[in-house]
Amino acid sequence: MGLFSRRKQQDPEGVERIEGLDALDDDSAELDDAGEVGDDPEDAGDEDEAADAPRPDHLEDGPYDEADAPEEDRIDLGGLLVPTVDGMELRMEVDQRTSAVTGANLVIEGSSLQVQAFAAPKSGGLWEEVRGRLRESVVKQGGTAETRPGVFGTELITRLPVKRTDGRTGYRPARFMGIDGRRWFLRAILTGKALQDPEQTRRFETLVSRLVVVRGAEAMAPQELIPLHLPGERPGLSQIRSGPLDPLARGPEITEIG
Repeated sequence: MGLFSRRKQQDPEGVERIEGLDALDDDSAELDDAGEVGDDPEDAGDEDEAADAPRPDHLEDGPYDEADAPEEDRIDLGGLLVPTVDGMELRMEVDQRTSAVTGANLVIEGSSLQVQAFAAPKSGGLWEEVRGRLRESVVKQGGTAETRPGVFGTELITRLPVKRTDGRTGYRPARFMGIDGRRWFLRAILTGKALQDPEQTRRFETLVSRLVVVRGAEAMAPQELIPLHLPGERPGLSQIRSGPLDPLARGPEITEIG
């Protein structure tokens, strides 16, 4: 693996943003029109088509529950175990108000994959609910969102309007993937050139399929963030959230460089 880096960022107070969409610089945002998305928020056929499709050869059998994960060298982040990948930079997000680690960004050659794991009910199905809320939030912010079948099931493809430094408005694309596991839900957001580069896309999809979620046995509310900690650091009480985490809310972040 490459660098483990740390940066600090505070979002303007009162500005609602969707986590994971800051991997691109504003000047890299596309300048073409966002296009139109159909009124139907979900295509019922997408999920069936995705479920029936054979698993691509470049994927492993994950994301794994801790009990099912094969032996492999991984970075221990508490609720997530991340495989080591040559050239990968790991950036950890930390809420400055609570000191809780809230997510991990896996950066490879200019593209970023933000991953977070949440507690989920035994019945599963959290991704469908979260996907609908994400879509609604994106549309309210003037962006577009559409569902499509993907390698892990139904995905959400979004384009959010952003103001470039030259004053023009661009659109920042992102690919949201959600996986319902054994009492957990994993959300992954891919941004950057990997969205247009098939080889890079496969590389990140393989990475997602190698992730391990450590849910733990403690009782947790649905959508509560599974506690994370920095690499090589034991989790402290300040890193445990006492209530549910809104998957749409974005807090301040720190990225550690070491």
